[in-house]
Amino acid sequence: MPLERSPGSVRHAARAGLHASCALLLMFTSACSVMGSDRANPKVAPTVPERPSPDLTSVSSLLDMMHTLPEGDPARQAEVFQAAKDAATISPTTSNRLRFALALATPGHSGSDPVAAQRQLSELLATPETLLPTERLLAMVELKQVDQRLVLQAENVQLRDEAPRETRDKLQGVNRRLSAESDENARLRKALEEAQAKLEAVTHIERSINDRGTSAVPKP
Repeated sequence: MPLERSPGSVRHAARAGLHASCALLLMFTSACSVMGSDRANPKVAPTVPERPSPDLTSVSSLLDMMHTLPEGDPARQAEVFQAAKDAATISPTTSNRLRFALALATPGHSGSDPVAAQRQLSELLATPETLLPTERLLAMVELKQVDQRLVLQAENVQLRDEAPRETRDKLQGVNRRLSAESDENARLRKALEEAQAKLEAVTHIERSINDRGTSAVPKP
């Protein structure tokens, strides 16, 4: 049977993917911060909290959008998606193109289009130098998830196509067996009728012989 996903499961998948993306971005940013502080002063721990990394700040609005799209009502979803699309059309900067590609990649709303998202994310990653490190990482994570969604969709289509075919094959097989059994029954009936006709013929011959023998015996 096709593996259809309910809206709740789609929203859950979107949240799970978003959490995974956030976790990877936080790990990446933390690693960069630690490496930078170690190179500057490997023995002295920073005493003043550092400002948020510019890389992480640049994708915070993207993550907010990806969270809003599957959770909002249809009107809010359409508004957020259209804003991302308009920005990418009017001012096709790398950031705006990435925002629109991520909007397309996010499941759970009417504008979601994994095929278009796959194409646009691949185009952006073809020139990785135009993306900030965290933007590049986010694009890579989302592209991988889009690839997986497309594989699942292809499997669903295949299952839907195969189910009627299997049903037709089974029905044709049953019909063939019924036809063969019907032919066999007809053959047996014909053979039985022929045998019965022969038996009646033999019985008739025997009765005729007996009748002739009885009539040939002289009366006393």
